[in-house]
Order: sequence, then C-alpha cells, then structure tokens
Amino acid sequence: MFRLRSLSPMVIVLLIAACASFSSIQPGQTLGSEVIARQGKPTHIWPEPDGGRTLEYSSQPFGVTSYMVRVGADDHVQRVENTLAPEGLARVQTGMTREEIGHLLGTPRSKVNFSLSKEEVWDWTIPGTLPGDYQRFNVHFVDGKVVRTSRSRVDRDDMCNSLMWC
Repeated sequence: MFRLRSLSPMVIVLLIAACASFSSIQPGQTLGSEVIARQGKPTHIWPEPDGGRTLEYSSQPFGVTSYMVRVGADDHVQRVENTLAPEGLARVQTGMTREEIGHLLGTPRSKVNFSLSKEEVWDWTIPGTLPGDYQRFNVHFVDGKVVRTSRSRVDRDDMCNSLMWC
C-alpha cells in the first residue's frame, strides 16, 4: 500500500498555514468576499435571520477544525471561530435539533444510525489531550433532538490508516 509518509511535514505546514490564514481575518475589516477569495468555497453557507450569513470551513473527516466565519448583511466579517474548540463543543445542549447542531459545529465526520437504541450519532474528530492524540466528539440524537454527547478515543493506527501519512 502506498503511504504518503514523506508528505507529513508538508501536510502539517499546510494545516498550520490554514489556521494562520483564519487568524489573519480581521472582524469589522475583512469582507466575506475576501474570505471566500482566500479560503475558497465554504463547506456550507448558513443564512442568518438578519440577512448575514455564516461561512463554514470544516476540515472533517480528516482534520480537527470547523471554522465558522460570521458575515453581516454588509459583507463585513463579525467573528471567526473554530467551533470544535472546547468552547464550541460546550454549547451543545440537550434538545437541540440536527439543524442547530450542524449550524453550530459544522459538517460532521460521519452520521450513523443505531436501530436498537433508536439513536442517530454524528461525530467530529477533535484533538485529544496529548499531542498526536485524537478523539471523536459524538452527538446522540433520538427523534431528531440531542439526548446526550460522548467522547471516544481514536486509535492512532485507525487515524493513520485513514490519513495514510503517519
């Protein structure tokens, strides 16, 4: 099997560059059109009630970020955040809908239905507590509403097999 081991430093540099480019977005100064020109087409565009929009840049299924860039009706960026950071994950509440979770966290890595428990579980890959460690943040739905969240450890070999460059 072909492994991209030699690309891992380059991939790391690209990921760092992507993070740095999001940190260079200046709320109140940068325009949404500039964000799209620099970052490319968003994963999803969420319309907002005030006429603005939120540009989603999810790195799932292989990354660990989901940047949401809130743009006002005047096309000025209002805020930028990685919603897979602990502060974003903490906003998940029991009773939220699938739409609300998608809007909050961005595109999940996967969606799985469990017929016995009648649960639908969405998950996102997030950084673990140690360098090189990964977890899944799981949101459990029953009848389209959040009933709980959980975390599961990602085996390094599973992550490497998915990425093919560890």
